[in-house]
Amino acid sequence: MSENNQARSQSKGTSTVWQIVGRLVTAAIVLGITAFFTPGFQISNFWALAAAAIVLSVIDYLIAKFTGLHASPFGKGFVGFVLSAIVLYVTQYFVAGYTISWMAAIIGALIYGVVDYFLPGDQAM
Repeated sequence: MSENNQARSQSKGTSTVWQIVGRLVTAAIVLGITAFFTPGFQISNFWALAAAAIVLSVIDYLIAKFTGLHASPFGKGFVGFVLSAIVLYVTQYFVAGYTISWMAAIIGALIYGVVDYFLPGDQAM
């Protein structure tokens, strides 16, 4: 019996790692699409995109952990939309090669939400 529980625990740990990797890849894709379609939003290279996806995921996780709100335009209505715009804007202070204006953050939050809504899979960690 203990052998079975140990196998489950190992597979659950592996599953969590794949969920995190999947979320980061999804965040990078959504962020890249958002930057492409949003005027005033620039990501200079792949590494900046990867770093921004990590920073966005960490900020979203911390906000969800401490407030219970998700920084998603469709997650909590207007509050989620505003929170998403703020997170998009604040990320530029942590990632070199990532620039965004306030207006682009507002437009980007809308685009990010639409693209994130249509991508398949559960995005919660």
